[in-house]
Amino acid sequence: MPYWFNVDTGQVETDETRSQDANVLGPYPTEDAARAALQSAKERTEAWDAEDREWDERGTSGSAPA
Repeated sequence: MPYWFNVDTGQVETDETRSQDANVLGPYPTEDAARAALQSAKERTEAWDAEDREWDERGTSGSAPA
């Protein structure tokens, strides 16, 4: 059964209790994974931001293509 995390209420929901799509993150395979949704999203965002910074730094410090 998929689980969802409701960002408005802070509650884990199932398909039977799920709120509107705009208010939920998921699906997640377990209730614990859904409960950790905000932390997981934060970690992914930080990793993507770091990748973007590295990409930008390579683009500005490298020589222009011939």
